[in-house]
Amino acid sequence: MPLSLTEPTQLRAFLRMTAEEAGRAAMAHFREGLATTARTWAKMGGSPVTEADIAVDRLLRRRLTAAMPEAGWLSEETTDDLARLSQRIMWVVDPIDGTRAFAAGDPRWAVAIALMVENRPIAGIVHAPALGSSYEAIRGHGATHNGRPMHAPRRSADEGLRIAGPKPELERVARHVSGTLPQPKIPSLALRLTFVADGSLDLGIASSDAHDWDIAASDIVLSEAGAILTEADGRHPVYNKPRPTHGILVAATPQLHGQALAAIAARRRPGPTT
Repeated sequence: MPLSLTEPTQLRAFLRMTAEEAGRAAMAHFREGLATTARTWAKMGGSPVTEADIAVDRLLRRRLTAAMPEAGWLSEETTDDLARLSQRIMWVVDPIDGTRAFAAGDPRWAVAIALMVENRPIAGIVHAPALGSSYEAIRGHGATHNGRPMHAPRRSADEGLRIAGPKPELERVARHVSGTLPQPKIPSLALRLTFVADGSLDLGIASSDAHDWDIAASDIVLSEAGAILTEADGRHPVYNKPRPTHGILVAATPQLHGQALAAIAARRRPGPTT
């Protein structure tokens, strides 16, 4: 049955069903604490890919394009077709976000699916089957964690602000923001950002060169949960560019977001000359 953009209940149910099916396909090759059973090789540039990534990508493309044939397609594991630049509706997918974690038996990986309209995410799901967690959102209809409404909590520095991301950025934030508690880096970028939405983190940072498929689903979940995702200059990510990459990204609760941006910007200001 064709998917309707005007039926949020139908859209949410479809995304959940599709992500869960994809998660099951990936889990068939996942072994917690052990190397994956899937064949693994290096892509151009050196990043790893497994046969599970490819299988999940194909499954998602079949399901998603059948439900919405008019939509364009952008996925980490599919050769990019720049025809997407002229399409109003588009699926943006990372079949396994955190492939290194998946391949090594670390459960912190996810299936990420976003639906874009006019280059803005309007629906998304970040499904982490090995953690038993699903984060979903539809624009204007809120965010959920495992089906329960979710709102980014507000914590003070006195309670301890949990932050995660690249070590250099965390150190800069810690120097400028009191009460921060740096956490171990979370290998799946989609999860690192999304954890801000449920309060597992107060701040998640991504180094430059993240792609649309890494962040689009997290973006709509964060927004609907009351958190904020921007680039380091404070601007919202611009999607569906010819090269779909981004600068440093900051996901945070509202009370911490401005402080984090100021801390990151401080590193760019030249020091006094002598």
